[in-house]
Amino acid sequence: MNPGGYAWWYLDALSDDGAHGLCIIAFIGSVFSPYYAAARRRRAADPREHCAFNVVLSGRHRRWTMTERTRQALRVTPDALVIGPSSLRWDGHAYRFELEERGCPLPRALRGTVRVTPLVEPRVAYALDRAQHHLWTPLAPRARVEVELHAPALHWSGAGYLDGNRGERALEQDFHGWQWSRASSPSATAVYYEPRHRADADWPLALGFAAAGHAPRALELPPRLPLGQSRWRIRGHLRSDAPQSTRLLARTVDAPFYARSLWRTRLDGQPAELVHESLDLDRFARRWVQYLLPFRMPRRRAPAAGAR
Repeated sequence: MNPGGYAWWYLDALSDDGAHGLCIIAFIGSVFSPYYAAARRRRAADPREHCAFNVVLSGRHRRWTMTERTRQALRVTPDALVIGPSSLRWDGHAYRFELEERGCPLPRALRGTVRVTPLVEPRVAYALDRAQHHLWTPLAPRARVEVELHAPALHWSGAGYLDGNRGERALEQDFHGWQWSRASSPSATAVYYEPRHRADADWPLALGFAAAGHAPRALELPPRLPLGQSRWRIRGHLRSDAPQSTRLLARTVDAPFYARSLWRTRLDGQPAELVHESLDLDRFARRWVQYLLPFRMPRRRAPAAGAR
């Protein structure tokens, strides 16, 4: 991996009863790390020195964890990623997250297992910029997810989505930010990825995923639906062909440069859940924002991978 580069694996899931939500992002070269940003300003920074599992639980049992660890805590094989005591593994049939994290600023434990069984596996990489410095790979855009946590005590199953991103240099070097959303119904998932480039003309990705064995389908972009400002005044929009029936269910992350929310809409004439994120990289690059972030993102010089 290049100095200044990154890779991440992103999962989000919603329980079948709508009561619980989960997002996990496993980072090598944590793109939202103030420590990595500072290291890049000083020299050619090693992404392996800035690794983390970010876990966000929403619903009645809310949790936030994002502890950054050094390269001694990292182990990577063709089928496994281990960062400190947490890991992501592929067993040939499903992805398995083993989580052993602690929240910040409230030091509440988060421990347990998340199993992700793909229903669709396109495994095709898409460039987010013409120079192909940044790639997005939908790994399991339709999946079933089983959550078995011991801390907090929580068990549920539901629909989920898993992808991966990889890049050769910092996001803020090439993008102002982006709007991203996925709308999932019982029969299909639509993903809208809209980066705002610094040098290139913008070109959004709009893809539909249905049954296993079928190639992703290019979609027409639905009309924009402007969103109100987040608490940190992040502006955004989502895409919906049924704006009159699209409504906010929950705001799951509201950070100085990033907002994630859950909406109800319609997809192919069916009710659908829509996960949306707005990312403002111009805001992230401001020093005052990066001075705030260690409050939620502590850094540890960790023991070897797999150890606490």
